Amino acid sequence: MTASAPAPAPAAGRSLPRVVAASLIGTTIEWYDYFLYGTAAALVFNKLFFPTSDPLTGTLLSFLTYAIGFAARPLGALVFGHFGDRIGRKKLLVVSLLLMGGSTTLIGCLPTYDSIGAAAPVLLTALRLVQGFALGGEWGGAVLLVSEHGDQRRRGFWASWPQGGAPAGNLLAAGVLSLLTTVQSDATFVAWGWRVPFLLSAVLVGVGMWIRLAVDESPLFKEALARAEARKGEQAQAEQPPLVAVLRHHWREVLVAMGARMAENISYYVMTTFVLAYAVTHVHLPKQTALNAVLIASAVQFALIPAFGALSDRVGRKPVYLVGAVGVGIWAFVFFGLVDTESFGGLVLAVTIGLVFHSAMYAPQAAFFSELFATRMRYSGASIGAQFASVAAGAPAPLIATALLKDYGSSTPISVYVAIAALVTVGAVLCARETRGRDLADVGTGPEAAEQAAAVAKPATA
Repeated sequence: MTASAPAPAPAAGRSLPRVVAASLIGTTIEWYDYFLYGTAAALVFNKLFFPTSDPLTGTLLSFLTYAIGFAARPLGALVFGHFGDRIGRKKLLVVSLLLMGGSTTLIGCLPTYDSIGAAAPVLLTALRLVQGFALGGEWGGAVLLVSEHGDQRRRGFWASWPQGGAPAGNLLAAGVLSLLTTVQSDATFVAWGWRVPFLLSAVLVGVGMWIRLAVDESPLFKEALARAEARKGEQAQAEQPPLVAVLRHHWREVLVAMGARMAENISYYVMTTFVLAYAVTHVHLPKQTALNAVLIASAVQFALIPAFGALSDRVGRKPVYLVGAVGVGIWAFVFFGLVDTESFGGLVLAVTIGLVFHSAMYAPQAAFFSELFATRMRYSGASIGAQFASVAAGAPAPLIATALLKDYGSSTPISVYVAIAALVTVGAVLCARETRGRDLADVGTGPEAAEQAAAVAKPATA
C-alpha cells in the first residue's frame, strides 16, 4: 500500500502523554494483580492450598491453578474485543480494571485448605478465572488506545509504554513480597503476610480508575464508528460480529500474532515465574534471593521497553522482534547454568539478559499487532491473536517446566522447550509483512474496507 502524507496526529500535545500514562498505570495495576498470583503460586500457595502433596507436586498443582487463569483469557478477548469494537475502548478498560482488582482483593480474603478443606483451592481457581477473563480484555484495549491516539512515526515508542506495565507490575508484586519476606518470619508470612499485597489491590484499583476515567476515547475509533453509521442506510448487508469479520478478513494476521507470541510468552513465564520455584526448591536458594533477582531484572526491563519500541520506529518491527526471538532461544541454554551456580549474581544475570531479549519482542508487539488489523475489528483481532496464543504458550509454561524438571531431573529439556518456541516465533514473524509507518486509518482501504466496516457496524439498537 502506498502511504499518503501523514495526517496530523489525532491527539497531539498534552493529550497523548495523558493517554499513555493512563494506559501504563492501568496495565501496571492489572499485571501486578496477575503476577502477584504467579509469584505466590511459586512460593506459598503449595503450602496453603495443597498441603497434602510433596513440595514439588504441590508446586505443580499450584501452577495448575495459575495456568487455568489463562484459559479464561481467550474468552475475555472475545467478549471485550466484541464490545470494544462496537462501543469503544475506554468503557471496556474500566470494566477490566474493576474485575481484576475485585478478584485479586478477594483472593486476599480466602480461607486456606486448613480452614475449609478442598473448597479453598476451588474458590482460588474460580477467582483466578476471573483474573484471566479481565486480563484477556485489558491488553488489547490499553495498547490500542495509545496506538490510535498517536501518529505512525513514533507509534512503536508510544505504544510500548503500556507494555511496560508488565515489568512494572511484576516489579511491584515482587517488591511488595520481597519487603514482606524481609520484615516477617517465614511462619508469619505463610500465616497472614501473603494476604497483604492482594488486599493492597483495592487501593491501587481506586487510583487506576481515577486516572483511566479521565482519558478520551480513541479518535480513530470514533471516526470509524461515524463512517459506519453513515453507511448503514446505504447498505443492506447483514451485520457480522467483529469475530466473524476478523476470521474472514484477517485470519492470516491472527495466525501471525499467535505465532509471534509463542517465544515471547513462554520465555517470560519460565524466566520470571518458574525460575522462582526452580531457584527455591531445586537450587535451594532463599526466597528473598530469588525475589530480589526478579526485582532487579524487571527494573532493567521496564527501562528497556521504550528503547526497543523507539528502535522499532527506526529499523522496523520485524528486525527487532527477530533479534529477541533468536536471542531468547539461545539464552535458554545459558540461563539455567547461571542459576545453578547458586550465586545471586548468576541468578540476576540469567534473568536480566533473558528479559533483555524478551523486551526486544514485547516492546514492538503493541504497535505491530495494532498495525495488522482494520479499526473496527482491531480490538478483536489483536486480542484474539494475543490471548489465544497465551493458552498454548504462557498458560502451561511453568507447568510444563515443572513437569520436565520432575521427570528428567535436569533443566536441559526446559531449554529445548523454550528454543522450539523461539523457532515457531521466528517463522511467524518472517511470514509477516513489515508494518512500520502504516497509517492505522488506512489499514484495509478500498472496497474491502467498506465491506469490513459495514460488516461490524454498530446496530442502531445497541
